[in-house]
Amino acid sequence: MSNVIPLPTPEPAAEERPVLVLDLGGQYSQLIARRVRECRVYSELVNHSISPEEVRARSPLALVLSGGPASVYAEGAPKVDPRIFELGIPTLGICYGMQLMAQDLGGRVERTGVSEFGKTEFKAEEGELFVNLPPEQIGWMSHRDSVTAAPKGARVVASSQSTPIAAFEDPKRRLYGVQFHPEVVHTPYGNELLKNFLYTVADAPPTWTAAAVIEEQVERIRSQVGNERVLCALSGGVDSAVAALLVYKAIGDQLTCVFVDHGLLRKDEATQVVETFGNHFHVPLVHVDAQERFLAGLEGVTDPEDKRRAIGEEFIRVFEEESGKIGTDAKVKYLVQGTLYSDVIESGGSDGVAATIKSHHNVGGLPETMDLELVEPLRMLFKDEVRRVGEELGLPERMVWRQPFPGPGLAIRIIGEVTEERLEILREADAILQEEVRRAGLYRELWQSFAVLPAIRSVGVQGDERTYAYPIVIRAVTSEDAMTADWARLPYDLLETISSRIINEIPAVNRVALDISSKPPSTIEWE
Repeated sequence: MSNVIPLPTPEPAAEERPVLVLDLGGQYSQLIARRVRECRVYSELVNHSISPEEVRARSPLALVLSGGPASVYAEGAPKVDPRIFELGIPTLGICYGMQLMAQDLGGRVERTGVSEFGKTEFKAEEGELFVNLPPEQIGWMSHRDSVTAAPKGARVVASSQSTPIAAFEDPKRRLYGVQFHPEVVHTPYGNELLKNFLYTVADAPPTWTAAAVIEEQVERIRSQVGNERVLCALSGGVDSAVAALLVYKAIGDQLTCVFVDHGLLRKDEATQVVETFGNHFHVPLVHVDAQERFLAGLEGVTDPEDKRRAIGEEFIRVFEEESGKIGTDAKVKYLVQGTLYSDVIESGGSDGVAATIKSHHNVGGLPETMDLELVEPLRMLFKDEVRRVGEELGLPERMVWRQPFPGPGLAIRIIGEVTEERLEILREADAILQEEVRRAGLYRELWQSFAVLPAIRSVGVQGDERTYAYPIVIRAVTSEDAMTADWARLPYDLLETISSRIINEIPAVNRVALDISSKPPSTIEWE
């Protein structure tokens, strides 16, 4: 009698058992999802209104309740269905999420008159969240309300001078809460705490890697498009470049990349794109010179939002026209885009968990009539994950680490009407800036550095003569987490060199200013 040998059961894809981050309106909600992924565990940001039935259907490894600006006892404050806490799924509440958890489970939340904002010292006790972590730590606090009584059965495991209940644990019900923000870089052991929650409490496997993403997306792309012809909207940025290589890896010459040179790119970018894809990777490439067409569409347009819409509309129309030229035996059916997860969220396209920030990304700004079906292999990836995938695919370092560049290009870095003259001025100024930043060894340290051209002329004096020319504004920001930004402290001698070169080499410019007029943006792909 022969023995029956069971076949090995394949591990489920990471997306099949995610960590769900319930967005309660906090400014760091998206960052929490990113931090979880940095621990190599797949996560998604979902609306706080998700039902227990919907949660159970996703079979998540864990839940995380985000922070938020409201008071849990205020009318209209965001809530979760309390039945979620009865599912037995490991759940971590952060800041507002901790307070909501405490209130729903019979604890007490009050405004004590003592607030905590910024770096705060706290003491931690031995527990699942703080295992192998020092007893005295720094945490980033941002709260006016405090948990004054923990839920029944929960043990207090951390406290600060002003907040006696800075963290609690209820291992029996698998419920945990922290008043501080472990997801921000200002909490030094925050990532270690998250790993304790993910690996020890939730038993989540660290399988979300670049190689795994490539393997899974290749299969998904093949399944979606079959034997159909596919176009890729190639812009030259890291997102569309990685999307193109992923699709090419999946379906080979079924793919044709369409690179639309709209005349709004940085200096020499068009040449770099053609060289990389056409000559290095040998990806089928169509180079469309459409500068005059886009400039005509932007004539008289000054509002930034109108520029984005006009450019997005024109892009899609060009792709549709090119698909008609390429599809000789059968019409092209699919269009590849480098949409990222942050684009989806910030375009208001993720269950309404975020305000509409970016309308120029096609995820939120597609024309109502479009003949092509979208393929978006990066739709669930953050920028840092895309870079890792790009490195795994062999994309050149200069392209992988290119600073974020907006889809509408230089058009929205001109404040006012876009003209050919102004584009050339800005393109040259930006090239000087990038060259000097690279020469100073700061390019990788900066998240973004770029020039802006206000479409106004100002009076100046050069060589004892009166000038009437454009100013150039320089903006540079740094980021520790690719989500929040701070002004870059560029060395004075670097600024002096950049300013001197721009004024001397571009006759139409008579002054250069560093933009420090307002606070850095909350998300750093500023345009």
